[in-house]
Amino acid sequence: MTPFRWVLTFLSFATAVAASVYVVASDWPAGGAPLGLPIWAHLMALGIVAFDITARTLKVQLSARAVHVPITFRTALRVSLGGDFAASITPSRSGAEPARFLIMKESGYSVAEVLVVLFVELLLELLSLIAFTIVFFALLDYSSSVLTALVAMVGGFAAVTVAAGTVMVLMSRRNATGPPPHWATTIGIKAGAWRRLQRTLRHLRTSMTSLRRAKPLPMAAAYLCSLAHVFSRLMVLPLLVYAYGDRPPLAPLLVWPLVLLYGSSAAPAPAGGGVVEMSFKAALGGHIPVQLLASSLIWWRVYTFYAYLLLGAMSAGRSVMRALRTDRDGASINADDDAT
Repeated sequence: MTPFRWVLTFLSFATAVAASVYVVASDWPAGGAPLGLPIWAHLMALGIVAFDITARTLKVQLSARAVHVPITFRTALRVSLGGDFAASITPSRSGAEPARFLIMKESGYSVAEVLVVLFVELLLELLSLIAFTIVFFALLDYSSSVLTALVAMVGGFAAVTVAAGTVMVLMSRRNATGPPPHWATTIGIKAGAWRRLQRTLRHLRTSMTSLRRAKPLPMAAAYLCSLAHVFSRLMVLPLLVYAYGDRPPLAPLLVWPLVLLYGSSAAPAPAGGGVVEMSFKAALGGHIPVQLLASSLIWWRVYTFYAYLLLGAMSAGRSVMRALRTDRDGASINADDDAT
């Protein structure tokens, strides 16, 4: 992270806070509104956060076990939380995978092992989103705007993931050795960068071999943990709203957070740059009572974003910072690759 990027990150967080202040100011009813939550609601929200972190940690651990990569619970926890922290402070969550990669590398795993574990974890996340989309599609009105947004978000996520995976697999079969092809030199990939890419492709080919030998039972258990993780994230907003004693329709409180949490990856600014806050108001302003909209937004962001930011910084902040120093990160990884 260069000083310029830190300034952009700070401005993005400031914009997100300003957007929250705007929502509070513009939707504050004349008679006042509650901001505090009952203690039991805070405890339940913290319990959901703990459950989510545990489920995701087990998901990483079981995914690794399925592809014959032993990993401790502590390392899997740091991989999960470190990815959260890096995603929070980088545009479009782009720092998540490099941070998770470096955390596993520093724990002694080979590039091939890291790639296959991260690929499986991402694949299970995608399959979980597809499963919830199918459930909501079966239960909700087909013409509802929230369902349209959900299908578009998951469809875009799936398209990008499948396309990237397909390209990498095809390249690993055809371009893992030899000089850079014409198309690579045309777009400015020089020989040194091409050799580094080829090493990654060879590791990817090894990873695909491990994936074909994956053990089904740990994989199934990892998928259940992935479903539990997504479900826990969806429970936060209904808990917060219902804790105030109001009972709006449940479906928007479940589906819109799913769209906002995963759709925010497209926002080209750390913390969403206020996009999440403004989208929350636009999407849920007609479903959550006006006297509860501001407080619901504040506590929802605390328990779905800021809590993970803080925990990620505490558990893996130094590793994340090393991963985001692209010059040192690239040099260390290449050196490791040369030694293998």
